[in-house]
Amino acid sequence: MSHATPLRFHAATSAGSLVGSPWQLAPAPAPELRASVIIPAKDEAATIAATLAALAAQVDAHGHPLPPRSFEVLVLANNCQDATACLAREFGACHPGFALHVAETTLPAPEAHVGRARQLLMDEACRRLEQAGQPLGFIASTDADTQVAPTWLAATHAALAAGADAVGGRILMNETAPGCPVRRRQLQDATYQLLHTQLAELLDPLPHDPWPRHHQHFGASLALTAAAYRRVGGLPAVPYLEDEALYQALLHHDLRVRHCSSVRVYTSARRQGRVAVGLSWQLQEWGRLGEQEPMVPHPAGLVTELCLRQQLRALWQQAQAPETLPVALRHLAGAAADYPTFGAFWHWAKMQLNPGEYAVLPLSEAIRELRQVLAALRR
Repeated sequence: MSHATPLRFHAATSAGSLVGSPWQLAPAPAPELRASVIIPAKDEAATIAATLAALAAQVDAHGHPLPPRSFEVLVLANNCQDATACLAREFGACHPGFALHVAETTLPAPEAHVGRARQLLMDEACRRLEQAGQPLGFIASTDADTQVAPTWLAATHAALAAGADAVGGRILMNETAPGCPVRRRQLQDATYQLLHTQLAELLDPLPHDPWPRHHQHFGASLALTAAAYRRVGGLPAVPYLEDEALYQALLHHDLRVRHCSSVRVYTSARRQGRVAVGLSWQLQEWGRLGEQEPMVPHPAGLVTELCLRQQLRALWQQAQAPETLPVALRHLAGAAADYPTFGAFWHWAKMQLNPGEYAVLPLSEAIRELRQVLAALRR
């Protein structure tokens, strides 16, 4: 079993679109628009009101309400069998100062997945920001079973204003009992991932994403500027893990992704989700394993990959002469100039290097090993 959904990245894209935009009736964006929040919603009648209430309560860093016309919310109720759209519209009617636009669509079978729904939303959000004359305004994605923190938009804007092109927010779970075995496994996995980010900070640090940071860049809290969205060609229309596909596209173009700990959301811990592979799928997998530990990549493999990445980054940036590279890497030197971005070069180089498979370890053992590696590096 793979230990986390990004390792199960599904690269197959959908065929050509079978549906048009469902947003023809939406009013024009306000000239003051700075952020367009998108929410794909399929049978979310039980949670959509709480999701919208959290967005309606957004404040700045000083606790003052955000100007109501500075952001809007787009909800796409797709393939619903319940009253999701009706309840969203009722919320909007009860909050007339809240810029909420609700659309409904029934996606045909080849496109009836969250990747296509989120793509329709992000495409429209980008178009509206550009129509408002705000290419540096941002698209902010969340989910219909998620409540964003009161400063979610303000903290996202601050990270973008500091130089990021995209921001992944910290995604925390609610509705979990302290003694729940799945909850314990989720906390173990988060520990492993955060130790991995500390390892990356030591071996291949990124100036735009310094420690402290986290490891998440998923649809429940992922934002990027309209300009960055255009740069990568939009959201890939994959059936699931579309957020990971977008993240990989951002890296491919050397766009600056900040994993900002002050950007936070709280999402459902349900195990019956709306997507084939996502958080609910991961929780199901952990529950199915019971006391059996998931197997994760060996820390030695993580160290090797991060060291390779750092060396090849220096080569691509011409900060390191090819003859100073390890012999095993010198054959890559001539290709570095063929790639306009390091992200594209690294993607190619990893396929050429194939350093071999490292043994996997049980999660708790890998955590112990990672802590030992980090302690040795710091010494």
